[in-house]
Parts: sequence; structure tokens; C-alpha cells
Amino acid sequence: MSANLFEELSKKIKGQLEFDEVSRIVYSTDASAYYEQPLGVVKPRDEVDVQEIILFAQKHQINLIPRAAGTSLAGQVVGAGLVVDVGRYMNKILEVNVKEKWVRVQPGVVLDELNQYLKTYGLFFGPETSTSNRCMIGGMVGNNSCGAHSLIYGSTRDHTMALRGYLSNGDEVVFKNLQNWEFEQKCRGESFEGEIYRSMREVLTNKENRRSIRKEFPHPDIHRRNTGYALDYLIESYPYKAEGAHFNMCQLLAGSEGTLFFATEIKLNLIDVPPKEKGLVCVHLNTLEEALEANLVGLQFNPGAIELMDKAIMDLTKKNVLQNKNRFFVEGDPEALLLVEFARESKDEIKQLANDMIAALQQKGFGYAYPVLYGGDINKVWNLRKAGLGVLGNMPGDERPVPVIEDTAVRPEDLPSFIADIKIMLDKYGKECVYYAHIGTGELHLRPVLNMKKEQDVELFYQIARDTAIIVKEYKGSLSGEHGDGRLRGEFIPLMVGEHNYRLFKEVKKIFDPNNIFNAGKIIDTPQMNTSLRYKEVKNELVDKALFDWSSTLGLGRAAEKCTGSGDCRKSHLIGGTMCPSYMGSRDERQTTRARANMLREFFAGTIPATRLGYDEVKEVLDLCLSCKACKTECPSNVDMTKLKAEFVNAYHEQFGIPLRSKLIAHLPAFNKLLMPFSYLYNIGVRNKWIKAINEKYFGISSKRCLPRLSKQSLIKWNKKRQASGNEKQVYFFADEFTNFNDTKEGIAAIMLLEKLGYQVVVPNHQVSGRTYLSKGLLKGAKKLAIQNVELLSGVVHYDAPLIGIEPSAILTLRDEYPELVPDGLKEKAQQLAKNTFTFEEFIAHEYDKGHIGPEQFVSDRKIIRYHSHCYQKALSDTKLTQTILEIPENYSAEEIPSGCCGMAGSFGYEKEHYDLSMKIGELVLFPEIRNSKKDALIVAAGTSCRHQIKDGTDVEALHPALVLYMALK
Repeated sequence: MSANLFEELSKKIKGQLEFDEVSRIVYSTDASAYYEQPLGVVKPRDEVDVQEIILFAQKHQINLIPRAAGTSLAGQVVGAGLVVDVGRYMNKILEVNVKEKWVRVQPGVVLDELNQYLKTYGLFFGPETSTSNRCMIGGMVGNNSCGAHSLIYGSTRDHTMALRGYLSNGDEVVFKNLQNWEFEQKCRGESFEGEIYRSMREVLTNKENRRSIRKEFPHPDIHRRNTGYALDYLIESYPYKAEGAHFNMCQLLAGSEGTLFFATEIKLNLIDVPPKEKGLVCVHLNTLEEALEANLVGLQFNPGAIELMDKAIMDLTKKNVLQNKNRFFVEGDPEALLLVEFARESKDEIKQLANDMIAALQQKGFGYAYPVLYGGDINKVWNLRKAGLGVLGNMPGDERPVPVIEDTAVRPEDLPSFIADIKIMLDKYGKECVYYAHIGTGELHLRPVLNMKKEQDVELFYQIARDTAIIVKEYKGSLSGEHGDGRLRGEFIPLMVGEHNYRLFKEVKKIFDPNNIFNAGKIIDTPQMNTSLRYKEVKNELVDKALFDWSSTLGLGRAAEKCTGSGDCRKSHLIGGTMCPSYMGSRDERQTTRARANMLREFFAGTIPATRLGYDEVKEVLDLCLSCKACKTECPSNVDMTKLKAEFVNAYHEQFGIPLRSKLIAHLPAFNKLLMPFSYLYNIGVRNKWIKAINEKYFGISSKRCLPRLSKQSLIKWNKKRQASGNEKQVYFFADEFTNFNDTKEGIAAIMLLEKLGYQVVVPNHQVSGRTYLSKGLLKGAKKLAIQNVELLSGVVHYDAPLIGIEPSAILTLRDEYPELVPDGLKEKAQQLAKNTFTFEEFIAHEYDKGHIGPEQFVSDRKIIRYHSHCYQKALSDTKLTQTILEIPENYSAEEIPSGCCGMAGSFGYEKEHYDLSMKIGELVLFPEIRNSKKDALIVAAGTSCRHQIKDGTDVEALHPALVLYMALK
């Protein structure tokens, strides 16, 4: 496609049009196994843009691929057409009618954000997927999504009242429930819409067609049936069934994957929020087979949901910091877990139901533990279940669970024999499988473990899919329960519904889209399902020159490949969490962890050449990564983009040299040491507007920022002058490069506090942490410092004399990066040092728990405190510990500000090209929360860059927790 063609479209729309190499690679995958570069990406701002895009596509015969959040699992949004990203701008809630219980939305509205908005009206949209915190309503309609509670809430199709949008010729239409006379009137219309109604009536009036549909389609008792086009729903309506429901084309369009119609507005039926009382019974079982039978017992008690997690999934959750905390309820080592949820008006009713169900299970010998959870604990368990797809990326090596059988649905009573047949089939190929998901509705996500880099396993991918289709057909099941056909299952639709019905599908496609411009190659006429796969052998030599130890992922290349594309990094600030701050601030797919992983994967595979241009393309996407480490915890696959970025930037420097600004920032501690005697003059200078202008022009430091002041003397110098306390309990204090030169006041407060609390504080001989080197990808310098510090500290620091630091980014470097940065000979010492290294908050909280520190040591004044946690505390520690220590004084009340990253991220927010995004991130939650705090509230932040960001954004002086507690001493 030529640039001139894109220019033609660009002039007609208000939205963005991107056809550069980076955008094409970023949009080349979704959450499926597929990879294919599109022609480009267009981001319409409104429905008029969409119409212009369709007319352009018709004129030039270009395939349009509608895309929302890109979380589809069957390759629905992967292809060689023009991707239309509706999530970027078309994300508004248009109207809520509380009385009639409906809402109108644009297709880019996120499900959880919609339900947050509706909560104030006492309403919500029922179907909820495991991707609910980032999936969009347009995608849910396209796939006819269901979710864990489909037992009571059904599918998206059940709640889609009307669709406004465009036909393939560019005509705007509204599809909705039609009275019988309205249907007849539509059929008499002379427009393209009328032609569609007439043609569909002709197809469905044919008795032979209706007989074939009823005979070959999945069993009507299976509500989760998404194979092909939903003609089986339409024939149950007027005029094809005398007592049928009113005709609504939305029944067909839901689940059609954007192949028939382009929706720009969706009207959804709403329901009352569920009963306030919920209970979750977590049934621990000894075998998978036992779980399949226990499911049938659970269904007798009318639960709202029954979900399954097998041992393979549960074991992988241990490797995720966040999800490991959500395993609190697990007893022993179950082979399978059934999660059975009840929602009723009273807790007593739930208790009775739970007890009755448990008794029934025990009578049949099913299960060995049955913890019943309430309140916030339920959400933790559902978060564990929702992480199922993502944690599969934690399986090391090239053999991984792949999406091939992951959406089959049969009647629940058929599940035991169906799974037995699947196991026999897999045994034939010597393969094992992961089992999880919606067991209560007869749908399980089964993922066989394959190495998709091997030709024989790529062939096996096809064979297993075909064998599965044959087995599903024997049970009159659906090959797709909710994930859709896409390009994964489309090939097997003739087998599932018969050749006659498949011809009907092709006819339907032609009726709606005669020129095949809407998402071609999905559902019908799909490519062979084991082609255009994302799995590639690593070819780039960079992976052999890595400075970090990547053995935990079996190599640097595989660390990027851990990303499954599930899109957890697309959460907005309204959802909460920290990952991914650059996406939260921009709402741009290019600024997601997923996009960065895609670029790195293709770079390591050689798709992006190892030339200056190739390096620059990858660097461009990595540039807005704030290195917050949130992905290491919040990404279910634990993709550590901070570490990946540092490794790549180091290689970039090796190839093309180190920019001056990067050198200055990396060596900042050394410059600060030289400037300490002139701190008075330095502090005046950095606030001078002329010097700020020079810094911006020559060094790229934003003139809107004030560089951190230098203290009058360094902490180490102050420490040498003080007298040791002689206290018996000894701790070592890490005088990091920020506390030593810039935050001496906070360092002194921490040392004096510890001394007053009965500890002898020693500042050992050590080097700087290396954080500034790591942040700029100067790994050789960071490695050298890590080696020196491990050698200096490992013989000194031990269990009874731990190392404490007050700057999270510095002290946690010793715990997180050092063990993976030092040579093998020092690894054991580094790991031992890491075990005995603590943040200030961790140490004080542990000592408080032991009874070594108490409220009696502090004043009894009343104080209200609101604290912001550093990103590294969120990722590598526990932010609740800050609340614990700030509430040691008996009348101190502390509350965590529900903010993600502050936006400063070390030097990131000081750099002129990043300043605007940095402040925008701060304005999402943190700044407004601080401005709305009570005037007498103390604002607290442990991170030095966080405190500077708060000052710049709100003009509030935030305090370090150590300073707050020191001032609170009696």
C-alpha cells in the first residue's frame, strides 16, 4: 500500500493514521498464537471517521480489521489489512437510562470502567471476562464474550439490545429489536440494508436450511456456543418460529468478529447489582476427574459461578509475586480447585448453602478441604483465577501451553467423558495439558504443552486441533464457547456444522460484505491455522552478550517471549495498580509493556534487523518505559521490562556510543561528590532561569524542573563526626547516593530514630548502589559496583545485623538486580546479602511485630497521614508496611493514596521530552488526591523522586516516613 493512498485517507479523517514499521509490528499480534504485520493502523476519533475509513476501503479494496483492546485469543485482530483501533478515542459512555435499565456506549469503553460508572446507579453489565479490567465492549460484542458468571448472566449477545454503525458500503444503520411489522417494512426497503434483510429472510425461510441448522449446530442446552454465525438464534425468532421472539439482527452480529458490520455505538441491557452478600467455597480436590464430578454436585445448589484451576496453573502462580499472595487460602497441594460462588441477600443463607453443598460433596467423597471466603478475600481469589492465561507465560523454555483446545464447550454432564477422550487423544501424541476456567457451564480452557518453534509441534498443533474438533462434534458441543473462531478454529467449522451450513455462512458473509472488506479471513475462508505463528527462533547475537543472568527464563530472548499478549498492561488509572504508567498517561498501545515485548521479540528473532535503524525502532518504543518494575509483579507472566530495557539500552550504547546526558545522569553521584564543597552556590545556580535554559538546550533537562538540591554536608561526613550509641542491637545503614548527597536530613532522621529506638547504627564501607547506571543502561558500571558492594558487605551484613536503606530504588537494587548482575562466583553471597537487606519500612515493621518497638516510645498527638508508595515498594516489597509503621504512634492514622507511579521515575521526569507525560501521569491520581487532602494531613513518600514530583506538581512538601517517626519520638 503506497504512502499516497495513506495520504488520501489522512486528509479525510480527524484521527491518527500510522503506517510506520514500529506501529505495524506493535499491532501484528494479539493474545493469540498469531503474528502478521498489518498494512497500517488507523485510530478514528468518531463515527464520521469510521465511515470515511469504510468508503476508502471499499474504493481501494482494503481489508479492515476492527480492534479494541486486542485481547482476542483466536487471532481475530491479526491480519494483513488496515487495523482500525477504536479503543484510542471512541471510548465514551453516551447515555444511561436508569428507569429502563440500559446504557449506550462507544465500542472502546472498558468493561470494568463501565461497571464502575454504573455502580452509582445500582446497575451493572452482567457478562464479565477474565480480562474485564482492560477488555472493551466492542470486542465483547465481536466475540460474544461470557465470563465466570455466565450461569446467571449469560453472554454479551443476551444483553445486546441495539447496534449503530456502518454497513460495508458506508451506509449508517441501526440494528435493533423489530416488531413484526417493522421487520416486514425493513424487507421492503430499497437500500442496502433492505437488501440484507430480504436476503437473510430468504436464507432462513428455506426449510432445508433450518433443518440443517437444527441438526448440525451445537446442542441448544450449551449456552456457550460461538461456532460460526449464530443462525441458530435467528431461526428461533419471527417469522421463522410462530411464537418466536421479535427479530433482532444483533443476535447474529454478536459473535461475528467484525466480519459483517462495523459498530460505532452499542446499546446494552443492564441488570441490578448482585446481592451484597457473597461467599466463595474453594473446594480442594485430589484429581481432575474428581473435580469434573464434583462440578455436577455444585450445580445442584444454583451457584452464580463454578470455576476450575488445575495444579499446573496453581504452581505457576507461585512464581508471580502478586498472585502468590492471593494463594492464602490454599491448603496442601491440590490437583484441582473448584471455586463455587454464591450471592444471596444474607450471609446466613450463604453459610447454609455452603454447608449443604460441602456435606453433599463429602457424602460422595469429593474433596479434602473446603474453605469458605467472604468480603475482600473473594476478589483476591478471582484475581488469582483471572491471572490464569497470563501466568502460563511463566513456564520456562520453549515448551509452553498453547491456545488450541482452549475454548471447547459441552454440556456439564458430558464433561467427565469428554475430558477422558481428550486425555486419550493427547496421550496418543505424548502430550500433557493445562485445564482451567468455566467448568460450571461445560467450558474448559485446555492448553496442550507444545514447542511451537519446532516444525513437528507446529504440525501437531494442527493435528490436535482437528482431533479435538472431531471429539467435540461427537458430543454435539461447540468448538468455541466464548473466544470465537478467528483464524484458529475457522478451518474446522465445516466439520463442526457440516458443509451445507458452512455454505450458508459464506452466503451470509457475501450478503453483508460482498467485497470482503470487513475482517477477511476470519470465521470463513481462513488461512491454515498453523501458519503465521508468532513463535520464532532467536537469532540476534545480543542474547549471547547479555550482562544480566537470564538463566531463570532460559535466555534473554525467552524473557521477552514470556509476554502472552494478554494485555494486562492496558489497565487505566481508573482500575488501579501501577502497570503501565506510560499507557495510563497516553492510552497508546505503543506505550504498553506488550508493545515493548513485541518489539524485543521481533528484534531477537531477526525480523527487525540489528542495524542502526532497527536499534532505533526498538529504542523508540522502549523510550517511554519508566522502569517502574510494576510489570515484574502485576504482569501475570512477570515480564520484567525494566531489566529488558536496561539490557537492550546497554547493547545500544555498545554499538553506537553513550549520549552525554546518559553519562551525566549515570555518573551523577560522582559529580555530586565533587560539588559538595560548593553546595551553596550549586543550589542557587540550579534555580537560576538562565542555567535552567542552558541545561535544557545542551543537556536535555527540562527548564520546568528544579534539579535536586545538595545538602550542606554528606551523610557519610556527618556520620563520621557522631558518637556511636553503644546500643547492643546492631544494624547497618546503607548511605545511598541520594540520601548521602541530597537527602541528608532524612538520612540523619532515620539514623537518630534507630539509635533512639535502641539500635546501634553503623554505616559500613560501601559504594553507591548503581541505580543511576542501571536506569541509563550502563550495565558494565552497574555490574562493577554490584561486585564491589557484594564483596564489601557480604562479610559484614548478616541475619542479626541486617542492612537497611531509606531510598527504595537504591536499597532494593541490592535485592533485585545484584543477584542477577554479579558473576557466578559471587551469586551465593549476593543472594545471602539480598536476604538480609531491608527497606526502612520493612525493618521497622518487623521489629514492631516482634515487640521491640512500641507506641509508648512515641507521642500521643493526633495526626492524619496520607502516603504515596514508591513503585519499587509496590513491586518488590509491601506497601501496607508503611501504614503499619506510621500508625505505631497510637493516635496516628495513615492511609495509602491509591496512586500508581508518580510519573517522575528517577531522571525520566527531568528529561525535557518526557516532562509533559511525567506530569500527566502525576495528574491521573496522585496530584488530585493530594490537593483534595485535608489541610492538616501530612503527605508522606519514601522515594526521593516521588517527593520532588509531589513538590513540582502540588507545591506540597512530602516527608519521608523516617522523618515523620523521628519527629514523633517522645
